[in-house]
Amino acid sequence: MKAELPNVLLITADQLRYDCVGYSGKYPVRTPNLDLLASQSVAFSHAYSNIPVCGPARQSLLNGRRSEMFGALWNYNGALPVASLQPDAYAWTKTLANSGYMSAFLGKWGVNPVFDPTAFGYQTYVSESDYRNYRKNLYPEVSYTNGFFGEVNPIPVEDAQTHWFAKQAIETLERLQSGGGPWHLALHFPEPHLPCRPSGRFAMMYDPAAIPQWDGFSETFAGKPYIQQQQLYSWGIEQFTWEDWAPIAARYYGIISQMDEAIGRVLTALDKLDAAKNTIVIFTADHGDMCGSHRMMDKHYILYDDVVRVPLIIRLPDRRQEGIVCSRFVYNFLDFAPTLLELLGLEADDPGNLQGTSLVPLLSEHQGTIPWRDFIVSTYNGQQFGLYTQRMIRTEQWKYVWNPTDTDELYDLLADPAELANRITESDGSGILTELRRKLYEQLTKDGDALAGNEWTRRQLLGGSKLVRRT
Repeated sequence: MKAELPNVLLITADQLRYDCVGYSGKYPVRTPNLDLLASQSVAFSHAYSNIPVCGPARQSLLNGRRSEMFGALWNYNGALPVASLQPDAYAWTKTLANSGYMSAFLGKWGVNPVFDPTAFGYQTYVSESDYRNYRKNLYPEVSYTNGFFGEVNPIPVEDAQTHWFAKQAIETLERLQSGGGPWHLALHFPEPHLPCRPSGRFAMMYDPAAIPQWDGFSETFAGKPYIQQQQLYSWGIEQFTWEDWAPIAARYYGIISQMDEAIGRVLTALDKLDAAKNTIVIFTADHGDMCGSHRMMDKHYILYDDVVRVPLIIRLPDRRQEGIVCSRFVYNFLDFAPTLLELLGLEADDPGNLQGTSLVPLLSEHQGTIPWRDFIVSTYNGQQFGLYTQRMIRTEQWKYVWNPTDTDELYDLLADPAELANRITESDGSGILTELRRKLYEQLTKDGDALAGNEWTRRQLLGGSKLVRRT
């Protein structure tokens, strides 16, 4: 039985936008290794994070449910205490372990502040702290002074975090492959999460003067929730022009390209071990990053595509499906568990508890004929600057963001893909808005989101009792 089960290599990035991988064709970020992987795989052009915050997203990945269902509303190292996924909860990694998989976890964790990956089905764990100890021992004099805005990393590329984790992953692959049974390796890069500190040739790879402005940079905040403009003051960036942002974006590009090279080394090692022919390879990110888009920083208090739309690549063993681009709406993390379990022929302890849908029907050239969801829902609950609840529904044309304590947002994505013009005042009471609110309510209710079930907030979605701020 073991020999028949494929291996699983999961690689994730932290805060990588979909439009900042080369194969997306949008911005001039060079990612040749991810581009090659995409050409050998099914690449999803409309994959979405169910919650664009590191910890809750990663907990959803393991558990297969929205993080609100078990109280992981924001990162557990935030300003206020919050619940997190516990070891006695379901995790698909335990299903793999019970099915004979050897497993290893490397990189960013963010699932539980007390229990590490070995409490959730993994056998070994190489952490960010392990790298920090390595760096301090080798380069004790190195310090960083530019905070979250990033800077050039004086540490050589070969000893940078990206390439150190790649080296650890290659050594782990060799060990797992020699074990003779099926294996699962999770490599969670902490990059390109701010602060971006590219090393060596990657630090100078992109000229800030040649970095194009984000489409969303010309934000005026007219008709937008107040909290968005407040973010500029919270970060101290209210006076930033594109000349201020361009070097930051150049470093973001640079660390992405640096991570891409590290990923390429891992995939090359997989080929050299003759393991690729029996390995499912999946690449994605927990969420994106504003990096100056809409003049904002990081990823909080908004649900723009800059932070909820992410890359997702799935390569099957022997590359059975190559060069397929799927434009259907999918969740990169919520859909992960049912997809992987179906590919492996395994079942969750309680499969009815998973809230995603298997993507297996979409992993073929016939995916365009498969009945599928026509919208996606993402959520947000707050973080370091205070609590602020949001729920979003996005269709092919429209995005509606329900902000229970501020003005709602409505964007026509065909006419305004940068989400600059909030059309909520034009559409208040219209059929479009009513339909989007109804669909959002039904999905939130189906998923058990208590915000939709609250008798006071429910009126906003179903009763039309939402005050629209007119400016």
